[in-house]
Amino acid sequence: MTSVLLDTHSWVWTLTDDMRLTQSARAAISNAQQVHVSPITFFEIGQKVRVGKWPEMEPHVQKLAEYLYDQGGAVATMTPDICIRASVMEWSHRDPFDRLIGATAEAMAAPLISADTVFDDLSSVARVW
Repeated sequence: MTSVLLDTHSWVWTLTDDMRLTQSARAAISNAQQVHVSPITFFEIGQKVRVGKWPEMEPHVQKLAEYLYDQGGAVATMTPDICIRASVMEWSHRDPFDRLIGATAEAMAAPLISADTVFDDLSSVARVW
């Protein structure tokens, strides 16, 4: 089964059909048998709404899981191994959301759909954009 993992912004852009989602990203999503979102994505969106960094998402926070399931997507598993992997991985990037998303993609051996080039520093993660 081919799976992909969506970075937070990529998933939100699928919800709004945002033009910033590239053709390559759209094709990878369309061709995947399963599209996953990390559980940390829900936390990241909620946190950014709470601190005022993503006000346009405020009306949607309580419906995020419903949106994902309506799209046919799945929540990726977050295991102790993924959490430990994220905390100790050799990567100078300090953002905890990105570290968990990167570790999840690595553990799943799934391409990560992301515009964020910081993931290119993880040789074990194939970023699609």
